Amino acid sequence: MSDSGIIHELSQETIDKIAAGEVVERPASVVKELVENAIDAGATAITVEIRDGGTSLIRVTDNGVGIASSDVRKAFLRHATSKISSADDLMHIHSLGFRGEALSSIAAVSKVEMVTKKSDEITAAHYIIEGSIEDTFEEIGAPEGTTIFVRNLFFNTPARKKFLKSPVTEGNSVTEIVERLALSNPGVSFRYLMGQTEKLVTAGNGRLYDTIYEIYGKQIAKSLLPVKYQNDVFSISGFIGKPVIVRGNRAFEAFFVGGRYVKSKILQRALEEGYKGYLMQRMYPFCVLGLDFADESYDVNVHPTKQDVRFFDEKKVFDSLCQEVSRLLSEIEDISDALPKKEDRPATVVSGAEPFESGRLMEIKEQITKSIREDSPYSRQYEDVFIRTDTAPVVPAVSEEVISFNEKQESEQKIEQLSFLSEEARRKHRIVGEVFDVYWIVEYDDSMYIIDQHAAHEKVLYERFMKQLKDKEMTSQMISPPQIVTLSFVEEEALRRYKSVLEELGFKVSHFGGREYALDAVPANLYGIDSGKLFVEVMNMLSEKNKIDTDELVMEKVASMSCKAAVKGHDHLSFAEADALIDELLTLDNPYHCPHGRPTIISMSRYELDKRFRRIV
Repeated sequence: MSDSGIIHELSQETIDKIAAGEVVERPASVVKELVENAIDAGATAITVEIRDGGTSLIRVTDNGVGIASSDVRKAFLRHATSKISSADDLMHIHSLGFRGEALSSIAAVSKVEMVTKKSDEITAAHYIIEGSIEDTFEEIGAPEGTTIFVRNLFFNTPARKKFLKSPVTEGNSVTEIVERLALSNPGVSFRYLMGQTEKLVTAGNGRLYDTIYEIYGKQIAKSLLPVKYQNDVFSISGFIGKPVIVRGNRAFEAFFVGGRYVKSKILQRALEEGYKGYLMQRMYPFCVLGLDFADESYDVNVHPTKQDVRFFDEKKVFDSLCQEVSRLLSEIEDISDALPKKEDRPATVVSGAEPFESGRLMEIKEQITKSIREDSPYSRQYEDVFIRTDTAPVVPAVSEEVISFNEKQESEQKIEQLSFLSEEARRKHRIVGEVFDVYWIVEYDDSMYIIDQHAAHEKVLYERFMKQLKDKEMTSQMISPPQIVTLSFVEEEALRRYKSVLEELGFKVSHFGGREYALDAVPANLYGIDSGKLFVEVMNMLSEKNKIDTDELVMEKVASMSCKAAVKGHDHLSFAEADALIDELLTLDNPYHCPHGRPTIISMSRYELDKRFRRIV
């Protein structure tokens, strides 16, 4: 501990270690920096190898342009980079990282060995630097490109090393980084090894769909919806998953801005708001989405790792993504199979050679692409336009191929929508009966459809409520005598804030003294429910820490509570009532999910039934 009040000039070694802490947090951050450098160097093939979760060894080999022998030492100096030359360039960065900055930080806390060669040089440079101290600099024979070994990470900073997780956990973080880098760069062939085990090989053929297939497997790949949107400022391209693909966390959400993986609450919220009504609460969708801007309308320099991003027009970004996702989901018929199939794994791919073997690389690409396409008809339909380049980003035009594909898919979706809830199909429905006083069974077109009466009624009531709001047809039902409710301090604050909105919805409330309030009227469609209890629930919801910003969202939240008036399980419906309920489902934009995201309808084909009863083999 230094003497209090005395200012010391830090040594260069200490400065380097402090700087390294901003960039090198764990093995995954080392891999990220090195792979991004390889991509910026023009690599079309990259191999990543780790051992012990990346703590004992990280190797990144690429077939990029390499570093000139005369620049090798300079590349390991702090603030040395080939990416910018002045402060003005910070707002015009189209590369992924600052090569020198990363190498300096990594070398400060590990033993780094580099072999690199440019095409116009006869020999390669072999450089070893340990804890920022040079050990070896010599000329050797090697192919064009760069290989970097990082050994014994944090060997000289034991305090940092002890905070690393287990090798398995650290290795999983590296895997996540490699997968994201592969998704954001489908034109680069990746080979990833953990110890002696090959975990991933991608074709690098430029098709995002094929990369998703290789990482996530066939079951997810066949449940994708292509996204292709553009306005005057930016474009959005990639894929979102049908609501059948869900997880209990956001691990399946991947966003890229200018080809760089980013974390963005704006993008997360926009995506999840677009899925609202299609997924259950606390369930999250799948997406791989890239945003490209025609100008500098965003900033990635808000954090040393450049994973955070700030948009200059957040509302436009939010609204555009949310509306496009909602539009795409509204155009599909989303009836789940009653018997979900086991997830298929992707086709087996060949083991790849090192990236600098260009002839072998082409063979790998061809074999991987062939194995994917033979196994999946979907790959032929998706031609990806989400390919990063090192040129200034421009808003890409929608290709004729994508347009023709979208038109084809829209046509197929319209045909699918005729299969159950279209007016034409409705005339051919045969209501077979009810089971458990909960589910109605309908036969149609060689399939059995099972309707959850509670979920379906919830959806109908919710849509009725929202339509009445839109058409300004809300009515109140007086309560006699009024119900007296007691509100907490924060609930009182919420009542004052949203009183005009609540009155517009049909609630009439007056102060009764102290913290007690008289509930004089409720929305007509909620009459008959325990009105006092419902109102307190509404106020509790509106007083949550995450404040609701708009009157529209308040109305939507309250509308979701109209579901409490829905028929419950074990409430018996007559055939006529069930028939009328199905009729009203036909009129809804999204009849397949209740307001909370639960399915209203599932199906089982006659073929599946015949298989279960061994009528077919």
